[in-house]
Amino acid sequence: MRQRKFGSVGNVSVIGQGTWYLDRGDRKGAVAALRHGIDLGMTHIDTAEMYGEAEPVIAEAIVARRDEVFLVSKVLPSNASRRGTVSACERSLSRLKTDYLDCYLLHWRGSHPLADTVAAFEELVRAGKIRSWGVSNFDIDDLDELKAVSGQGRIACNQVLYHLQERAIERAVIPWCKQNGVAVVAYSPFGHNDFPQPRSGPGKVLQQIADSHGVTPRQVALGFLTRDQSVFAIPKAASLEHAADNAAAGKLNLSDSDLAALDKAFPLGPKPSSLPML
Repeated sequence: MRQRKFGSVGNVSVIGQGTWYLDRGDRKGAVAALRHGIDLGMTHIDTAEMYGEAEPVIAEAIVARRDEVFLVSKVLPSNASRRGTVSACERSLSRLKTDYLDCYLLHWRGSHPLADTVAAFEELVRAGKIRSWGVSNFDIDDLDELKAVSGQGRIACNQVLYHLQERAIERAVIPWCKQNGVAVVAYSPFGHNDFPQPRSGPGKVLQQIADSHGVTPRQVALGFLTRDQSVFAIPKAASLEHAADNAAAGKLNLSDSDLAALDKAFPLGPKPSSLPML
């Protein structure tokens, strides 16, 4: 599994493991899939207080393996006051059965002042409860405001919606993050129940490239999304097979002609009026 620099934090696996809806299926299978993912190098595990029972599932999966994992959780905007952020983090730590998070994120922009949330993040860093912090679903205006509050070099990452049919972040968000040393983490990298169908025109291009490399279309999708050195992806896997499929994408090298064909098949499209999110 390839690793690359994650903001100023250090090296993190390019392909990680998302856990949204992980608690809605077979718990034993989910735990096994997470463990298998770690075995295969997908040591970046992402969760959130909003994800129901996902945090306890992760806690079970990382027993005796905490030091191998780059663990991320998120605070809900409604809890993101200074005191509320600290309390929410402590609840997540308890559910995850760990003493610290490697990164803690504001899930999306809410009504609490960013200065209060940042102050709480920095308090948690000083206390050793988190090692870094970042945000999710922030467009460049929000990022500019956040940087003005926090100063240069404090924002570890921005986690955003990014998949083949939703490439809006390439217009401004990725360039802003690259310029400011902020990692970009792609959530829902296969879309939300709308992965390209093999019989569609774009789906055929995806399949042809997959066949040429002896891989799956989903591996090609992950390879395309993570072609930029600032981008990571966190697909969910609820089975051993899916975990192995996702992890194999971390070794895939697409050619310039592959990338050009995918760029044509899944065009960037016009700039949206607001940042897409789920």
